[in-house]
Amino acid sequence: MILYGRNPVREALRGRRSDTVGEVWATAAAAREEWLAACSPKLASAEEIEARCGSGAHQGVCASAGPYPYADAAELLALAEPVIVALDQVQDPQNLGSVCRTAECAGAAGAVIPERRAAEVTPAVCKASAGAVEHLPVARVRNLADFLISARDAGCWSYGASASGDLDPAHPRAPVPYDSPDYRDGGVIVVLGSEGSGLRPRVAGACDELIALPMRGRIGSLNVAAAASAILYEILQRKVDSSS
Repeated sequence: MILYGRNPVREALRGRRSDTVGEVWATAAAAREEWLAACSPKLASAEEIEARCGSGAHQGVCASAGPYPYADAAELLALAEPVIVALDQVQDPQNLGSVCRTAECAGAAGAVIPERRAAEVTPAVCKASAGAVEHLPVARVRNLADFLISARDAGCWSYGASASGDLDPAHPRAPVPYDSPDYRDGGVIVVLGSEGSGLRPRVAGACDELIALPMRGRIGSLNVAAAASAILYEILQRKVDSSS
């Protein structure tokens, strides 16, 4: 795997796969940065780096690294009252990276993604996450609905993000406002759906409760990464308040 961009390379050098980082290439300008100079990078032109990593968004730096070390979902559930983000078939690498960046900054224990029909952790995801995936454990599961059932058995509550238009009380399973649940006791799984169709029915059915963000504008939903930010920081605030 060829990582590219200042933050992804820097975080890989100090993250969970630091011992797998091999050669580092940098332009003469980028190589003057203190953290990069310590790696003794090989000097290369911007064009050579782009050819090596396949992206023009390299910021003058790229590095070889081993495969991404996916975490064990069961180990995440075994943590004390974890906050975990579960993504249901999110296929856009930018969205996966952005969600992971927010989750890491908010102190989440990890993220869970399906093995099929979903983005996996690629160099593009590493770049979009600003290197957060090097610190945030990401696990892959065969069946997300089954994972949520396992989470319930482990003492976690799962909250599936639904469209605000479903707040109609007449809806068969109407979601509640996102700030209604307590969130303070036990582990919390935030479940977010794909960009186009949201949560699949079986995944939504495996959630303990559906939640929705208020929409005051003229469009009906937020980008999945923006929704993750709002919900995760609400949970963070509740956790902080309960511990103070």
